[in-house]
Amino acid sequence: MGCSDRTIREKAAGSLNPPQVATALIQLRENWPATAPTLPAVVEQFPLGEEALLHLLAVSSICVARLTQNPEMLLWLGQPEICLASRGYAEMLGELRALSGDDPPAGKNFAALRFWKAREMTRVAVRELAAVAPLEETTGELSQIADICIRTVFEHCNAELRERHGSPTADFTVLALGKLGGGELNHSSDVDLLFVYREEGQVAPQISYHEFFNRLGNKILTTFSTPDPAGPLFRVDLRLRPEGSAGPLARSLESMENYYSGFGETWERIALIKARGIAGSRELAYDFLRLHQPFIYPKSATPDLLEEIANIKHRIERDVVGAEKLDRDVKLGRGGIREIEFIVQTLQLIHGARNPFLQEPNMLRALRALRELDLLPREEVLALDNAYRFLRRVEHRLQIEAEQQTHTVPDEPEPLSRLARSLRFSSASDFAAARQNRMGSVRPIFQRIISETPAQYAKVNLQIFNDPKRAEKALRDLERGATGFHVAPRTRQTFQKLRPILLKWITKSADPDLTLNQFVRFVEAYGLRSLLFELLVTNPKLLQLVVKTFDASRFAGELLIRRPQLLEDITRDPTFDEPRSVAENLRRLESLGANANNLDPIRGYRQRQFLRIILREVLGLAIPAAVFAELSDLAEACLVQTAKLLGDEKTTIIALGKFGGREVGYGADLDVVFLGEDNRAAQSLLTAMAQPTAEGNIWPLDVRLRPEGENGPLVCSLETFEWYYANRAQLWEMQSLTRARGIAGSMQDGFMEIAKSAWRRATQDPEFLVKIDSMLERVRRERGSGADFVDLKTGRGGIIEAEFLVQALQMRENIWEPNWERAVDGLRERGVFDDTEATKLKESYRYLRRCESVLRRYENKAVSALPSDPNEQRKLGIRSGYDSFETFRRDYVGARDIVQALYERKIKASH
Repeated sequence: MGCSDRTIREKAAGSLNPPQVATALIQLRENWPATAPTLPAVVEQFPLGEEALLHLLAVSSICVARLTQNPEMLLWLGQPEICLASRGYAEMLGELRALSGDDPPAGKNFAALRFWKAREMTRVAVRELAAVAPLEETTGELSQIADICIRTVFEHCNAELRERHGSPTADFTVLALGKLGGGELNHSSDVDLLFVYREEGQVAPQISYHEFFNRLGNKILTTFSTPDPAGPLFRVDLRLRPEGSAGPLARSLESMENYYSGFGETWERIALIKARGIAGSRELAYDFLRLHQPFIYPKSATPDLLEEIANIKHRIERDVVGAEKLDRDVKLGRGGIREIEFIVQTLQLIHGARNPFLQEPNMLRALRALRELDLLPREEVLALDNAYRFLRRVEHRLQIEAEQQTHTVPDEPEPLSRLARSLRFSSASDFAAARQNRMGSVRPIFQRIISETPAQYAKVNLQIFNDPKRAEKALRDLERGATGFHVAPRTRQTFQKLRPILLKWITKSADPDLTLNQFVRFVEAYGLRSLLFELLVTNPKLLQLVVKTFDASRFAGELLIRRPQLLEDITRDPTFDEPRSVAENLRRLESLGANANNLDPIRGYRQRQFLRIILREVLGLAIPAAVFAELSDLAEACLVQTAKLLGDEKTTIIALGKFGGREVGYGADLDVVFLGEDNRAAQSLLTAMAQPTAEGNIWPLDVRLRPEGENGPLVCSLETFEWYYANRAQLWEMQSLTRARGIAGSMQDGFMEIAKSAWRRATQDPEFLVKIDSMLERVRRERGSGADFVDLKTGRGGIIEAEFLVQALQMRENIWEPNWERAVDGLRERGVFDDTEATKLKESYRYLRRCESVLRRYENKAVSALPSDPNEQRKLGIRSGYDSFETFRRDYVGARDIVQALYERKIKASH
């Protein structure tokens, strides 16, 4: 064929591997087609240059085997239009169809497909060796070859099974993971696949969708794994599927969701970053990725994510690579390709939820995105990009030889020298220096971004619990799941991080046993414990808030357990740090769609806002006075909106008591009176506000401050109020008007004029201070417990005494102000209190109201006295911020002494 032994020796002599090149040329000469141009002419006129072809023959025994067995492949490869330009998917597919002709691609065990694949792999290899194809082009074309092979096999197997069993209506998709998913396949990658079908069902009475699609998956796997003389297709790896080799080959979309949400681990998040639909239903592939986006890209990545990734890398180095190969394995060794991938994928996991631009399966494009988002410094991006390209070139040279999965640089001198020269290094030492430099630039970045030192937490003594064994069992169940409940290893690892932080805060609680019990119930109610644990580990302040809330308020804890989603709904609200006015509450209430026949949206809103206020107080975002104002504004908005929906806009509503002063506390009713003519409308409002449902009630109203109290009409006219206050009202009723405030209705101004006039007339009685003092004594006798110390509200120096003190002085000085603190300021301005007295009085009253708030907040019930049980007193002290009840007692007694002393000096001494 015009190719003498001498010519062959001359051409082989200057190659990287003279014996292999000479043997290849001899075999080509022996099999060369008689009608073809001479072999020397084809070699010398090869479009990419003779050197490129000889380079291929020198470094790739598998390409040599292909060309010598089918010399026509070399003639095909020698066409300029074949080897000089890259090829797109459509062009490749057209070539396959032309090669198959009228025969289906599946004929003779996909012989045409196998031959086509071998030809294309050889073309890609020689273009890379000739340095005419950049890395992205090489990996992209290799991925396209795999895509076409998988799609062709799938379409054949799918059609064959449907013909045999019938056609399911559910969609099916093949998702690529790993390098194929990223469109960055190498010369000998396994192709990682995932099989998904949309839903369960029956193809026929004898075969379910699950059985059908698992048979389909098995048929695809068998086709790829069966050896054939025409050459292999690709090695298919399905071990990245849920439950790995133990799991079914194909799962429904719902089954996938249940697995990943409940049991998915960090390595599976990393794997799914690369997911890409390559065959079957595009819509199902899209739905799969959209459904699992929150799992792949969590809103808040846990701190132990970095530790898990570092541990994965450590296990790879220890168990897979081995110490002797750590510096020679360009994929898994120190500073290798896997470390670059881990750096990029870790940053994708951490930032991907907030930056959709990062949700990119291709490694190099994701690296560029990190630079554009300033998530990696420019010099580090450049170092990683250069290292990645270098190491992938080395990896490809190693794999081109036999298309085997090898990543280790040889240590024998001859193959090492051949590899170095193939990569255009003058010597093996120059190559080694370049490799060490590139890998050395990666390792410091990996160490900076990914922690390799697991955090150690101190053990917490479980003796803080009354029943340590029961507490240990509860903690063990949280980590491992109760009997019959499986918890994924990743979830257990996350809880191991959570446990010491959880116990740290439970240790500070007043009732550790109850707080832990509430937390366990909350986890069970939340459902997706893996996501919850990660959320709490990532947000220690949120964990602190949860634990402190369970300890501070059983009412709030039960509400969170019934509706666990409220925790994130409330705390993620950008306005969480801000109080809500009446107007803002009304605006939100009006958007809920409630009506006269369905007031549950208002009840639900009230519950959510009640919880929001408790959470704000527990976090220290609102002092008690602000809490009282927020509760009052919420109550007013709910009352006004309910009255409006019931069509009762003619009735005027006047607030009294702490509602009037905008000082409503937990567990309080709303003191109101009604003006108008429609008793039925007011009664409907009264009923609607108190009606309990699954959403709770809106807010009970107390109307006993109306004329004649419980014996009087529910609704009175202005004239009735005016007559009653002038002729029958008692002094205590006049005193209650100190806090009157209009809420709704057209008669607010008229009522306030009448109220102020009656209130001022009451002070004309020279004995009114004596009578107020007598009323206070009667309150103590009738409503006190008999144990003055615990009577927070009615005892001497208690809350009521502070209120009677200020209201009596307001009446004497004619200072109309419903709010207690502003009334004290008014009295100070008049000289009734000096600055020191006013300050001490306000501090003492605030302290007593805070004690009351701590007591009431726990069950959201009206509580007027401290507990008498020593253990409950200890809990009160801790919930009030003290180490012991004795310390609490000191400040509590001091506050009451100040109130009592001022009362004695300002009221009793003046009559």
